[in-house]
Amino acid sequence: MKFDLDTAWKDAMGLLTRNASLLGVVAGVFFFLPYAGIAIGIPEMKTLGEAQASGNLEVMMAAVEAVYGKYWYLFLAMAVIQGIGLLAMLALLRRRANPTVGEALGSGARSVVSYIAAQILQGFLIIGVAFFLTALFALTGVVAIAALGGVMAFVVACYLVTKLSLVAPVIGIEGERNPVAALRRSWALTKGNSMRLFLFYALLIVAFLVVSLLISLVLGLVFALAGEQAAALGEAVTSGLINAVMIVVMVCVMAAAHTQLARFEAKPARGEDLEA
Repeated sequence: MKFDLDTAWKDAMGLLTRNASLLGVVAGVFFFLPYAGIAIGIPEMKTLGEAQASGNLEVMMAAVEAVYGKYWYLFLAMAVIQGIGLLAMLALLRRRANPTVGEALGSGARSVVSYIAAQILQGFLIIGVAFFLTALFALTGVVAIAALGGVMAFVVACYLVTKLSLVAPVIGIEGERNPVAALRRSWALTKGNSMRLFLFYALLIVAFLVVSLLISLVLGLVFALAGEQAAALGEAVTSGLINAVMIVVMVCVMAAAHTQLARFEAKPARGEDLEA
């Protein structure tokens, strides 16, 4: 059976509509406040944003190293907090036991180490494979072949991200605590539907980028009219809100995709080609 984009989107919007208030509160506490707080409280974040806007890779890497090297403990704390919030929202949406908010948060806290470990393993895998392909093709010394290696590394990275995109629902909804088992489970769930799932994600990302850019431009102009300090505060608040909204939509999308693919696994179509 094949992943249906339209059904997944309708299911995701249904989850969002029915749980908007609850998800909004959790996202506000675990995503908006930490994100906006760091954006406001760390002066170097403005420098990092300017470096990213420059498009110069060396400048960007230097800025990232400076900020994360100095405030690594804050970003680690934010990763843990947001991991708990993400897993709690997934549990609230799809856990059969219908947990309370407190129970969902407790489940997220108990599972966050597994989630972070799975993310680290996933990162090493994707970066390692991409680096290997890039370096292998670069050894030829031919610019065109080296560029082809970069393209292949990007394609493979996108494939791996798609295959492992359901790790969070596997941990948050199914309750899997073994990070390696969670990665394998996500890989198995997406088998045969990788391209459809990638297309689904890509369309959503493009749409969200366009909408968030328009909102940032409009609100940025409004806050800029109020002065430099108001502009800085407004940028942090706007970025935090956009981040929180993105997370809520992403949680609903992941939950809907996980449910549909798990249903396929439970009732595989006879004779269906399930090769990835």
